[in-house]
Amino acid sequence: MSKQPKDFDWDLVEGKGFGGNYSAEQKEKMEAAIEATLNSVTEKEVVKGIVVSKTDREVIINIGFKSDGLVSASEFRDMPDLKAGDEVEVYIENQEDANGQLTLSRKLAKVMGAWTNIEKALEEDTIINGFVKRRTKGGLIVDIFGIEAFLPGSQIDVKPIRDFDIFVGKNMEVKVVKINHTNDNVVVSHKVLIEKDLEAQRQTILTNLDKGQVLEGVIKNMTNFGVFIDLGGVDGLLHITDISWGRINHPQEVLKLDQKIQVVVLDFDENKKRISLGMKQLQAHPWEALAAETEVGSKVKGKIVNVADYGAFLEVLPGVEGLIHVSEMSWSQHLRNPQDFLKVGDEMEAVVLTLDRAERKMSLGIKQLTEDPWTKTDLLAKYAIGTKHKGTVRNLTNFGLFLELEEGIDGLVHVSDLSWTKKIKHPSEFVKVGDSLDVVVIELDADNRRLALGHKQLEENPWDTFESVFTLGSTQKATIISKNDKFGVLELPYGIEGLAPLKQLTKADESVAEVGEALDFVVTEFHKEERKIILSHTRTFTAATAEEVAADAAAAKPEKKKAAKSADKPATVTAEKSTMGDIGALSALKEQMEGAEREQAIKKLEKKSKKAE
Repeated sequence: MSKQPKDFDWDLVEGKGFGGNYSAEQKEKMEAAIEATLNSVTEKEVVKGIVVSKTDREVIINIGFKSDGLVSASEFRDMPDLKAGDEVEVYIENQEDANGQLTLSRKLAKVMGAWTNIEKALEEDTIINGFVKRRTKGGLIVDIFGIEAFLPGSQIDVKPIRDFDIFVGKNMEVKVVKINHTNDNVVVSHKVLIEKDLEAQRQTILTNLDKGQVLEGVIKNMTNFGVFIDLGGVDGLLHITDISWGRINHPQEVLKLDQKIQVVVLDFDENKKRISLGMKQLQAHPWEALAAETEVGSKVKGKIVNVADYGAFLEVLPGVEGLIHVSEMSWSQHLRNPQDFLKVGDEMEAVVLTLDRAERKMSLGIKQLTEDPWTKTDLLAKYAIGTKHKGTVRNLTNFGLFLELEEGIDGLVHVSDLSWTKKIKHPSEFVKVGDSLDVVVIELDADNRRLALGHKQLEENPWDTFESVFTLGSTQKATIISKNDKFGVLELPYGIEGLAPLKQLTKADESVAEVGEALDFVVTEFHKEERKIILSHTRTFTAATAEEVAADAAAAKPEKKKAAKSADKPATVTAEKSTMGDIGALSALKEQMEGAEREQAIKKLEKKSKKAE
């Protein structure tokens, strides 16, 4: 144990304390000198420090503060050769933690420094060397200054990129184009660097561009309406109609992406930088290759490339098409949908109907490949008057219907030739389009391609029999089925209709008969040729007036002549006055017509009715 000096005065030290021998002025000077050796630091900022020592767990760093700071050794993994004396940047998290220790972070220092560098790069528009780490949705993730930035796929290159994976793991120069501090997002672009290099080249191309100039380009994008061609810094559009003289549905049928092709400049707008290109114009027009032997009447072969409402287009050569109008597809007079005959892709033969090489137009026909049915040698015999046929209803009109008997052979059935008994106003009351109908030939005009047909003529004219049944003055049971402003329409036996003037619908009690009532009626007029019967209910209970007798007599004249001829003696009735003699003559005529002939006619009609049922 060392001995204390005998001459040391401890009382001086203990009485005055440590540093008690220094005056206040000396103390201030000494404190100022000590403070001068220390740095003034601020929390949340990046500073430079010197590595004091390094262990496996931590690194001690002196930043010139009154105490050294500690940083986890894991934050220096990227610096395996770190040693004492090296200078590094650190971030001051806390000047003094709960243990009185200065807290530093190299990781945060790197982040803060990176953001500073990124903001500076955006402001100064500088180029940054980044590293592509991985692919993400819509683009790539690029490491710049230790920060992950997003590189959109559209900003990788001036041309569309279809495979992003080829860039992963490679360095790439980029520029910062956007910073979102809220989400700490950074967007970079490589395309802007390429565009800047191409701008001068683009300007040179546009300056020297001229219509008709042939250029080489690369297909960079393909759409259904055309392709975009990279001409070396400037893009041009090759429309689908300018790719080939032939008809194509999509450019990919003849072209593919990244293919090099030669094109000709068709038009360009220097202000809008729009360039229209053509490819087919570099080849001779196919119409020039059309054989000289091709003329009107000759046959050509081809493929259907389009079907429209009015016809179809037959491609004879690529770029040489002819129109087959729907009327030239069939001898039938009824136009139908061209798709009933043809479809795209059909290969067929056709006859040239018209040809204009100057206008490059051609019309074709396929019905001409078969014989015109109206010119067949057996036509007159096959459709002779009185022959019976079955056809299909193709069209209805106000005056009748058109019946197709075979392909190209149509006939007209007039509305009046549909039924002997029914009053048909429109054919739709009797048949509809597509129905089958039995007919008989009434008239044939082969030269004018006209054929008159009848349906009712398949049966005997029942009015020949009705003439003996609905005799003048006879009483018939009838039902009123409708009324208009002049007549009431009556339903008579055997399915025929009669007419009664409105004033002849008055009943015995002076009321007027209404629709639906079934009453007795007297036949006052019978017109076989017009198929018209006039009746009266009033006449069932009143005597005829002079005017009515005169009308009955006038209507009965043809009947009287017929009866007189058969009896070989005249039978006349004058209608100058209303006399009992006139009425007696009419009554005698009635009795004559209601004899055996009338009974036979009724039996004949009843037999037909039962057969129809």
